[in-house]
Amino acid sequence: MAASLASMTGYARAGGSLPGVGFTVEIKSVNGRGLDLRMRLASGFDALETEIRRLIGKSITRGSLTISLNVDREGEGGRVVVNHQALEAVLEGFKWLEGRVDADKPRLDGILALRGVLEQHETALSADEEEALNAAILGAVAEAVTGLVAARREEGARIAAILAERIDEIAALTKAAEIHPGRSRDAILARLRQQVAELSEASPTLSDERLAQEAVLLATKADIREELDRLGAHIAAARQLISGGGPVGRKLDFLSQEFNREANTLCSKSNDVALTAIGLDLKAVIDQLREQVQNIE
Repeated sequence: MAASLASMTGYARAGGSLPGVGFTVEIKSVNGRGLDLRMRLASGFDALETEIRRLIGKSITRGSLTISLNVDREGEGGRVVVNHQALEAVLEGFKWLEGRVDADKPRLDGILALRGVLEQHETALSADEEEALNAAILGAVAEAVTGLVAARREEGARIAAILAERIDEIAALTKAAEIHPGRSRDAILARLRQQVAELSEASPTLSDERLAQEAVLLATKADIREELDRLGAHIAAARQLISGGGPVGRKLDFLSQEFNREANTLCSKSNDVALTAIGLDLKAVIDQLREQVQNIE
């Protein structure tokens, strides 16, 4: 079964708990040129970064990801102690203020609420407990990555439908240019005769040989067969990439540039107003295609 297209945007969350501690993993993903991972890990868990990067790299190839790990101690997961040095500094400050500021004496609860007076010391985990916690967190990371991949593929399916519509529009416009009366041999010859006549009138001293050379150049310039063939090849390649799925965003972006190149050349070669209009419509649809392609992994 072929892989589906994936968007580079998505969000996933997972969490868990062990006795005395709970944890939450969040992953947010947006567009990026490559795979850019930004870690916001709870204090003391930096050692997990390498394994988290490995877990993400197995499933995701492009996008700018922010990974957040929050760890909360619960119940008797720690003990509260008084920072005597901070408390003494606060009391000395109050003594200095006495008589200088007209205010009520501070209450005990107010003093203890001051930053740094009370400190919470977490109870150290045993080696086995720490190993179990790290394993549980990495399990939550794997779960979040799975959820993120699913979210990105769900969005990718919606984008794939839009891309298919744009490709169909490009194919229809290419066909319209293919069968347009302005491409007929008689129409091209009529425009060629007119251009040669204008050239001859503007430069009556041109030799017949030079006029013949100019006529060949004009005829070559008027022929958009090569551009139509290339557009057809790009349409087939784009449809194959979309149906095949996987991380094909860069390839689709390159194809959209090639589409635009052929549409520009078609417009520059066309000496027919209606054909030029088709070329401009092609450029508009190709711009819409490329805008959506920027979201694909």
